[in-house]
Amino acid sequence: MKLVTYRDSAAGEGRLGVVKDGLVIDVEYLGDAVGEVLPSSMLELIDLGPDAQASITRALAATDGARPAGIAVPQENVRLLAPIPRPRKNIFGIGLNYTEHVAESARALDTSVELPQEPVVFSKPPTTVIADGEPIQHNANMTQMLDWEVELGVIIGKRATRISKDDAMSHVFGYTVINDISARDNRRAGQWIFSKGQDSYAPMGPAIVTADDVADPHDLELWLKKNGEEKQRSNTKFMLFNIPELIADLSSGITLEPGDIIATGTPAGVGAGRVPQEWMWPGDVIECGVEGIGILRNPVVKIGD
Repeated sequence: MKLVTYRDSAAGEGRLGVVKDGLVIDVEYLGDAVGEVLPSSMLELIDLGPDAQASITRALAATDGARPAGIAVPQENVRLLAPIPRPRKNIFGIGLNYTEHVAESARALDTSVELPQEPVVFSKPPTTVIADGEPIQHNANMTQMLDWEVELGVIIGKRATRISKDDAMSHVFGYTVINDISARDNRRAGQWIFSKGQDSYAPMGPAIVTADDVADPHDLELWLKKNGEEKQRSNTKFMLFNIPELIADLSSGITLEPGDIIATGTPAGVGAGRVPQEWMWPGDVIECGVEGIGILRNPVVKIGD
Protein backbone atom coordinates (compact mmCIF):
# COMPACT_ATOMS: atom_id res chain seq x y z
CA MET A 1 0.00 0.00 0.00
CA LYS A 2 1.33 3.41 -0.98
CA LEU A 3 0.34 6.05 1.57
CA VAL A 4 0.67 9.83 1.34
CA THR A 5 -0.11 12.91 3.33
CA TYR A 6 -1.79 15.36 0.97
CA ARG A 7 -3.50 18.70 0.78
CA ASP A 8 -6.18 19.44 -1.81
CA SER A 9 -6.32 23.20 -1.26
CA ALA A 10 -3.86 25.88 -0.25
CA ALA A 11 -5.43 26.27 3.18
CA GLY A 12 -6.34 22.66 3.84
CA GLU A 13 -4.82 20.50 6.56
CA GLY A 14 -2.71 17.52 5.59
CA ARG A 15 -4.81 14.38 5.20
CA LEU A 16 -4.04 10.68 4.85
CA GLY A 17 -4.46 9.18 1.41
CA VAL A 18 -3.86 5.93 -0.45
CA VAL A 19 -2.41 6.15 -3.96
CA LYS A 20 -4.14 3.77 -6.35
CA ASP A 21 -4.46 3.90 -10.15
CA GLY A 22 -3.31 7.52 -10.31
CA LEU A 23 -5.78 8.64 -7.66
CA VAL A 24 -5.33 9.76 -4.07
CA ILE A 25 -8.12 8.16 -2.05
CA ASP A 26 -8.86 9.92 1.23
CA VAL A 27 -8.73 7.31 4.00
CA GLU A 28 -11.11 8.96 6.47
CA TYR A 29 -13.71 9.60 3.75
CA LEU A 30 -13.25 6.04 2.52
CA GLY A 31 -14.14 4.85 6.00
CA ASP A 32 -17.26 7.01 6.02
CA ALA A 33 -18.36 5.35 2.78
CA VAL A 34 -18.27 1.86 4.34
CA GLY A 35 -19.43 2.81 7.81
CA GLU A 36 -16.03 2.48 9.51
CA VAL A 37 -13.96 5.00 11.44
CA LEU A 38 -10.60 5.23 9.67
CA PRO A 39 -7.70 7.57 10.50
CA SER A 40 -7.14 10.97 8.92
CA SER A 41 -3.36 11.23 9.49
CA MET A 42 -0.30 9.05 8.95
CA LEU A 43 0.74 9.03 12.60
CA GLU A 44 -2.78 8.07 13.67
CA LEU A 45 -2.71 5.14 11.24
CA ILE A 46 0.69 3.98 12.50
CA ASP A 47 -0.50 4.24 16.11
CA LEU A 48 -3.57 2.09 15.39
CA GLY A 49 -1.45 -0.80 14.17
CA PRO A 50 -2.03 -3.53 11.57
CA ASP A 51 -5.80 -3.78 12.12
CA ALA A 52 -6.31 -0.26 10.76
CA GLN A 53 -4.27 -1.06 7.67
CA ALA A 54 -6.35 -4.20 7.12
CA SER A 55 -9.53 -2.12 7.46
CA ILE A 56 -8.30 0.21 4.71
CA THR A 57 -7.63 -2.76 2.44
CA ARG A 58 -11.16 -4.09 3.02
CA ALA A 59 -12.69 -0.66 2.42
CA LEU A 60 -10.81 -0.26 -0.85
CA ALA A 61 -12.05 -3.64 -2.04
CA ALA A 62 -15.63 -2.90 -0.95
CA THR A 63 -15.75 0.38 -2.89
CA ASP A 64 -13.75 -0.66 -5.95
CA GLY A 65 -15.47 0.83 -8.97
CA ALA A 66 -18.20 2.45 -6.89
CA ARG A 67 -16.68 5.14 -4.69
CA PRO A 68 -18.83 8.17 -3.80
CA ALA A 69 -17.81 11.52 -5.26
CA GLY A 70 -15.14 13.40 -3.36
CA ILE A 71 -13.32 10.38 -1.96
CA ALA A 72 -10.74 10.10 -4.75
CA VAL A 73 -8.84 12.94 -6.42
CA PRO A 74 -6.36 12.69 -9.33
CA GLN A 75 -2.86 12.78 -7.88
CA GLU A 76 -1.87 15.71 -10.11
CA ASN A 77 -4.61 17.80 -8.47
CA VAL A 78 -3.27 17.54 -4.93
CA ARG A 79 -0.16 18.73 -3.16
CA LEU A 80 1.83 16.00 -1.46
CA LEU A 81 3.32 16.89 1.90
CA ALA A 82 6.07 14.92 3.59
CA PRO A 83 4.48 11.57 4.58
CA ILE A 84 5.09 12.47 8.23
CA PRO A 85 5.18 16.27 8.03
CA ARG A 86 6.24 16.71 11.65
CA PRO A 87 8.01 13.69 13.19
CA ARG A 88 7.45 13.34 16.91
CA LYS A 89 11.17 13.32 17.57
CA ASN A 90 14.49 13.49 15.77
CA ILE A 91 15.19 11.28 12.77
CA PHE A 92 17.82 8.65 13.57
CA GLY A 93 20.58 9.06 10.98
CA ILE A 94 23.13 6.35 10.24
CA GLY A 95 26.54 7.43 9.02
CA LEU A 96 29.14 5.48 7.06
CA ASN A 97 26.86 2.53 6.32
CA TYR A 98 28.12 1.65 2.82
CA THR A 99 31.71 0.43 2.30
CA GLU A 100 32.61 2.75 -0.57
CA HIS A 101 31.16 5.74 1.27
CA VAL A 102 33.43 4.91 4.23
CA ALA A 103 36.40 5.12 1.84
CA GLU A 104 35.36 8.40 0.20
CA SER A 105 34.57 9.97 3.59
CA ALA A 106 37.98 8.98 4.93
CA ARG A 107 39.61 10.57 1.90
CA ALA A 108 37.55 13.77 1.84
CA LEU A 109 36.18 14.33 5.34
CA ASP A 110 38.88 13.05 7.70
CA THR A 111 36.75 10.20 9.04
CA SER A 112 38.33 6.83 9.85
CA VAL A 113 39.35 4.57 7.00
CA GLU A 114 38.38 1.56 9.12
CA LEU A 115 34.91 0.09 8.69
CA PRO A 116 32.67 0.90 11.67
CA GLN A 117 32.31 -1.97 14.15
CA GLU A 118 28.89 -0.70 15.24
CA PRO A 119 26.41 1.71 13.66
CA VAL A 120 27.41 5.39 13.62
CA VAL A 121 24.34 7.27 14.85
CA PHE A 122 23.43 10.96 14.64
CA SER A 123 20.09 12.78 14.53
CA LYS A 124 18.15 15.32 12.50
CA PRO A 125 15.49 17.48 14.21
CA PRO A 126 11.85 17.41 13.05
CA THR A 127 12.31 20.89 11.55
CA THR A 128 14.64 19.42 8.91
CA VAL A 129 11.72 17.70 7.16
CA ILE A 130 10.40 19.07 3.88
CA ALA A 131 8.19 17.54 1.18
CA ASP A 132 8.72 16.60 -2.42
CA GLY A 133 9.01 19.83 -4.40
CA GLU A 134 9.80 22.06 -1.44
CA PRO A 135 13.07 24.03 -1.42
CA ILE A 136 16.34 22.94 0.11
CA GLN A 137 17.63 26.12 1.72
CA HIS A 138 21.07 27.36 0.71
CA ASN A 139 22.40 30.07 3.01
CA ALA A 140 25.81 31.17 1.74
CA ASN A 141 26.51 32.79 5.10
CA MET A 142 26.28 29.33 6.69
CA THR A 143 27.80 26.99 4.13
CA GLN A 144 29.79 26.77 0.93
CA MET A 145 29.76 22.96 1.04
CA LEU A 146 26.12 21.84 0.84
CA ASP A 147 25.99 18.14 -0.02
CA TRP A 148 23.49 15.42 -0.93
CA GLU A 149 22.89 11.86 0.35
CA VAL A 150 20.13 9.58 -0.97
CA GLU A 151 18.89 7.10 1.64
CA LEU A 152 16.21 4.51 2.32
CA GLY A 153 14.06 5.65 5.23
CA VAL A 154 12.56 3.07 7.60
CA ILE A 155 9.37 3.94 9.49
CA ILE A 156 8.86 2.19 12.83
CA GLY A 157 5.36 0.81 13.38
CA LYS A 158 5.56 -0.82 16.78
CA ARG A 159 7.29 0.13 20.04
CA ALA A 160 10.72 -1.48 20.24
CA THR A 161 12.83 -1.75 23.39
CA ARG A 162 15.85 -4.09 23.40
CA ILE A 163 14.61 -5.92 20.30
CA SER A 164 16.54 -8.85 18.84
CA LYS A 165 17.60 -8.89 15.20
CA ASP A 166 15.28 -11.83 14.61
CA ASP A 167 12.26 -9.84 15.76
CA ALA A 168 13.25 -6.45 14.32
CA MET A 169 11.44 -6.52 10.99
CA SER A 170 8.09 -7.06 12.71
CA HIS A 171 8.49 -3.53 14.07
CA VAL A 172 8.72 -1.90 10.61
CA PHE A 173 5.66 -0.07 9.28
CA GLY A 174 7.08 0.92 5.91
CA TYR A 175 9.69 2.72 3.84
CA THR A 176 10.26 6.13 2.26
CA VAL A 177 12.97 8.14 0.49
CA ILE A 178 15.15 10.61 2.40
CA ASN A 179 17.82 13.04 1.21
CA ASP A 180 20.21 13.50 4.14
CA ILE A 181 21.42 17.02 3.32
CA SER A 182 24.75 17.94 4.93
CA ALA A 183 26.63 21.22 5.29
CA ARG A 184 30.10 19.68 5.32
CA ASP A 185 31.75 22.86 6.62
CA ASN A 186 29.40 23.01 9.63
CA ARG A 187 30.76 20.02 11.55
CA ARG A 188 31.80 20.98 15.07
CA ALA A 189 34.52 19.05 16.88
CA GLY A 190 33.47 15.89 15.10
CA GLN A 191 29.77 16.36 15.90
CA TRP A 192 27.36 16.21 12.95
CA ILE A 193 24.00 17.46 14.22
CA PHE A 194 24.50 21.10 13.19
CA SER A 195 25.90 20.02 9.84
CA LYS A 196 22.93 17.76 9.18
CA GLY A 197 20.21 19.30 11.32
CA GLN A 198 19.49 22.69 9.79
CA ASP A 199 16.06 23.63 8.43
CA SER A 200 15.12 21.81 5.20
CA TYR A 201 17.96 19.28 5.50
CA ALA A 202 15.69 16.19 5.34
CA PRO A 203 13.58 16.11 2.18
CA MET A 204 11.29 13.10 2.61
CA GLY A 205 8.69 11.31 0.52
CA PRO A 206 6.83 11.41 -1.67
CA ALA A 207 5.10 8.42 -0.02
CA ILE A 208 5.44 5.62 2.49
CA VAL A 209 5.16 2.13 1.03
CA THR A 210 4.03 -0.32 3.69
CA ALA A 211 6.33 -3.18 4.63
CA ASP A 212 4.01 -5.85 3.21
CA ASP A 213 4.44 -4.34 -0.27
CA VAL A 214 8.26 -4.38 -0.24
CA ALA A 215 9.47 -7.89 -0.97
CA ASP A 216 13.05 -7.30 0.14
CA PRO A 217 14.19 -3.92 1.50
CA HIS A 218 17.76 -5.21 1.30
CA ASP A 219 17.65 -5.45 -2.49
CA LEU A 220 16.50 -2.05 -3.72
CA GLU A 221 18.28 0.20 -6.20
CA LEU A 222 18.79 3.75 -4.98
CA TRP A 223 20.13 6.71 -6.92
CA LEU A 224 20.53 10.48 -6.95
CA LYS A 225 20.70 12.96 -9.79
CA LYS A 226 21.77 16.60 -9.76
CA ASN A 227 20.25 18.59 -12.62
CA GLY A 228 19.56 15.31 -14.42
CA GLU A 229 23.12 13.97 -14.08
CA GLU A 230 23.46 10.83 -12.00
CA LYS A 231 25.74 11.21 -8.98
CA GLN A 232 24.88 8.18 -6.85
CA ARG A 233 23.68 4.66 -7.66
CA SER A 234 23.88 1.57 -5.50
CA ASN A 235 21.72 -1.08 -3.86
CA THR A 236 20.57 -1.46 -0.28
CA LYS A 237 22.14 -4.93 -0.20
CA PHE A 238 25.48 -3.16 0.27
CA MET A 239 24.58 -1.72 3.69
CA LEU A 240 27.21 -2.56 6.30
CA PHE A 241 24.52 -2.84 8.97
CA ASN A 242 21.16 -4.03 7.68
CA ILE A 243 17.77 -2.95 8.97
CA PRO A 244 17.43 -5.63 11.69
CA GLU A 245 20.91 -4.78 12.95
CA LEU A 246 20.09 -1.06 13.06
CA ILE A 247 16.82 -1.62 14.92
CA ALA A 248 18.46 -3.99 17.39
CA ASP A 249 21.33 -1.58 18.01
CA LEU A 250 19.20 1.54 18.43
CA SER A 251 16.60 -0.18 20.60
CA SER A 252 19.29 -1.58 22.89
CA GLY A 253 19.43 1.81 24.60
CA ILE A 254 16.76 4.03 23.02
CA THR A 255 13.13 2.96 22.80
CA LEU A 256 11.87 3.23 19.24
CA GLU A 257 8.25 4.34 19.05
CA PRO A 258 5.56 4.23 16.35
CA GLY A 259 6.33 6.86 13.73
CA ASP A 260 10.06 7.02 14.45
CA ILE A 261 12.24 7.26 11.34
CA ILE A 262 15.63 5.72 10.60
CA ALA A 263 17.66 7.11 7.66
CA THR A 264 19.77 4.06 6.85
CA GLY A 265 22.84 5.68 5.30
CA THR A 266 24.04 6.67 1.86
CA PRO A 267 26.24 4.99 -0.73
CA ALA A 268 29.28 6.51 -2.43
CA GLY A 269 28.98 9.48 -4.77
CA VAL A 270 28.38 12.35 -2.40
CA GLY A 271 29.70 15.74 -3.46
CA ALA A 272 32.47 15.78 -0.87
CA GLY A 273 33.90 12.54 -2.24
CA ARG A 274 34.00 13.54 -5.89
CA VAL A 275 37.13 14.78 -7.69
CA PRO A 276 36.89 17.71 -7.90
CA GLN A 277 34.39 18.15 -5.08
CA GLU A 278 30.89 19.25 -6.05
CA TRP A 279 28.28 21.06 -4.00
CA MET A 280 24.66 22.12 -4.30
CA TRP A 281 23.95 25.71 -5.29
CA PRO A 282 20.80 27.80 -5.77
CA GLY A 283 19.12 26.80 -9.02
CA ASP A 284 20.08 23.12 -8.76
CA VAL A 285 17.41 20.41 -8.73
CA ILE A 286 18.12 17.23 -6.79
CA GLU A 287 16.29 13.99 -7.57
CA CYS A 288 16.47 10.99 -5.22
CA GLY A 289 14.95 7.61 -5.97
CA VAL A 290 14.55 4.26 -4.28
CA GLU A 291 13.24 1.35 -6.34
CA GLY A 292 9.58 0.62 -5.63
CA ILE A 293 9.29 3.48 -3.12
CA GLY A 294 9.30 6.65 -5.20
CA ILE A 295 11.20 9.64 -6.52
CA LEU A 296 11.81 12.80 -4.51
CA ARG A 297 12.68 16.08 -6.28
CA ASN A 298 13.69 19.31 -4.57
CA PRO A 299 15.07 22.62 -5.87
CA VAL A 300 17.92 24.37 -4.08
CA VAL A 301 16.94 27.94 -3.22
CA LYS A 302 18.95 30.87 -1.89
CA ILE A 303 18.02 32.28 1.52
CA GLY A 304 19.66 35.01 3.58
CA ASP A 305 21.71 37.96 2.31
